[in-house]
Amino acid sequence: MSLKEEPPQTNRKKPDWLRINLPKTSDYSYLKKYLNKYNLHTICESGNCPNIGECWKNRTATFMILGDICTRSCSFCAVKTGKPLPVDNDEPLRIANVIKEMNLKHVVITSVDRDDLTDGGSEIWFQTVKAIKELNPGMTIETLIPDFKGNEKNITRLIDAKPDIISHNLETVERLTKMVRIQAKYKRSLNVLQLISSSGITTKTGIMLGLGETNEDILKTMDDSLSVGCRIFTLGQYLQPTKNHLPVARYIHPTEFELLKKAALKKGFAFVESGPLIRSSYHAENQILKTQTDSL
Repeated sequence: MSLKEEPPQTNRKKPDWLRINLPKTSDYSYLKKYLNKYNLHTICESGNCPNIGECWKNRTATFMILGDICTRSCSFCAVKTGKPLPVDNDEPLRIANVIKEMNLKHVVITSVDRDDLTDGGSEIWFQTVKAIKELNPGMTIETLIPDFKGNEKNITRLIDAKPDIISHNLETVERLTKMVRIQAKYKRSLNVLQLISSSGITTKTGIMLGLGETNEDILKTMDDSLSVGCRIFTLGQYLQPTKNHLPVARYIHPTEFELLKKAALKKGFAFVESGPLIRSSYHAENQILKTQTDSL
């Protein structure tokens, strides 16, 4: 198997394996009701996730805290960028309440980057996890966090909240990071992951494929992730959100994703999700069950 580096092409047609069945309104109206009631956001909507139909129909969603406006402008991401609204200190309790009303057993929380805040939003992160635990005892929590500019105090604040899994995505291979993430740094993200895993919390990361990476790039990223203690690894196909974002360089065949999954498991990851439509939070409840079982 070999992934070839190819120049971006804006006229590429999506292959059959990327066809997505859009959900019926009735499949997710219940969730929209909760989101509107509590004035909450999901990355499912803000990030144009291709799995929104399946996940919302199965009553799962990834809540996005600290608003829906990001201070960064990554060239792959569909989330709005600009000047965020002031911090909403009541948001943690609203998140905890909606989770209780929905009777969820596992939840994933993520956020926009808030580089405008001294603490990067880490205090709201802490209060959100704390409120969820207090109102929903026994449920499991995954947090998909930004890099907090590498600030150890802010990262440790979230570690102290003790979610079951802390995820921070590398998003792409080291060679393409400046092009794809712009304001982020590959080694800084590895340091974030190292700090999390050294605390004993299950650590997770993931990358997108189809941006011009090679097989060698991908395998090195796997090794780098393992070296800092990551136990869960995800690989998915990059899809261009709008014409203003990075074009797709190549569509990766499902067979190649399966081969990469086998390679990652062989290297030592506890759990690997790999496929064209895989996103970080996809089947997250299965990942935590697997890692909890392995630790027994």
